[in-house]
Amino acid sequence: MIQFMRNALPDILAKNLSVVFCGINPALTAAVSGKHFMSGTNRFWRVLHLSGFTPELIRPENDRSILKYGYGLTTAVARPTRQANELSRDELLRAGARLERKLAGYKPRHVAFLGKMAYAAIAQNPKLAWGPQLAPFAGASVWVLPNPSGLNRAFQLDALVAAYREMRVAVLG
Repeated sequence: MIQFMRNALPDILAKNLSVVFCGINPALTAAVSGKHFMSGTNRFWRVLHLSGFTPELIRPENDRSILKYGYGLTTAVARPTRQANELSRDELLRAGARLERKLAGYKPRHVAFLGKMAYAAIAQNPKLAWGPQLAPFAGASVWVLPNPSGLNRAFQLDALVAAYREMRVAVLG
């Protein structure tokens, strides 16, 4: 079943987007549905709205509507898992080169990695700080934001909203 779902979650990308939000990898619920952040416990859509990225709350079923705001969605690793910790550091590192080539072709202005796990492996820097990063990725500025997964107990909703709002204000005004 995992092999069948390997490419079940399509990227939502277009050229020259303001921000591409990059998740670690698809959750099984997202892979089965073909919709990003489909799990009822994932807070991405709510955080995006509350932080001011979108004027309305996008429903996961309408995930492609994010393009009308100048944003896109992708994942660092295409392979779905129950939990991101099922991915190896080597798998994340290998995925980084593919992700960089893909994003270089789309030329977003900013890439927001959702959680430290993927970008830390790709950048080979286990001590990343939250927020803006010094080195660009695929020609775009990089932000590391907390993962909105319901499994991420380290960040309550208000802390997630504050982190995402900080990025929005810094890069979009």
